[in-house]
Amino acid sequence: MSTESAARLRRIRTLAGAAPDLDLDALPERPEDLFGAWLAEALAAEVPEPIAVTLATVDADGVPDARTLLLKDVDARGWAFSSTASSRKAEQLEAYPAAAMNVYWIPVARAIRVRGPVEAASEEECEADLAGRSPAARALVAPGDWRVWRIVPDRVEFWQGSEDRDHLRLVYTRVGGGIEDARWSIDVSRAAG
Repeated sequence: MSTESAARLRRIRTLAGAAPDLDLDALPERPEDLFGAWLAEALAAEVPEPIAVTLATVDADGVPDARTLLLKDVDARGWAFSSTASSRKAEQLEAYPAAAMNVYWIPVARAIRVRGPVEAASEEECEADLAGRSPAARALVAPGDWRVWRIVPDRVEFWQGSEDRDHLRLVYTRVGGGIEDARWSIDVSRAAG
């Protein structure tokens, strides 16, 4: 590593945002519920583009690929996103139906990581999602080419940063149940970063 580059990077202030209070004794049993609470706090703090997420997939050679897109829904079934069936991400998900997703809300010093297998939504759900887009956006999509997928998470990590580097990690790990009635373990730890 270049000493000059490393020194420059170390001088950059990070984690300037203030994380909202978090009651560790009142964590919800399901990660989608904590996401909903954190999203409400991000909206209250006027975090820009709070539903912009980075989605990571892998190509046929196992090389990671990532892009930013908009989160469409989060519920007991998973974390939904959409695109055309002819996109690179669609090709990658067809070949290897698993993904990871990350969101980082700088003003509140919080990040969320989601990973797991990916399932395609029903044709009806894809059509409904497309119908909700603007006329200009719909005009760009060939008939039958719109898709919605869900990451059905096996692990969701909530990270709350601290300027003193005493970061908090809450890791939800699926330990049983089906898609909509999953059971989760929650591991709470502090990690220097």
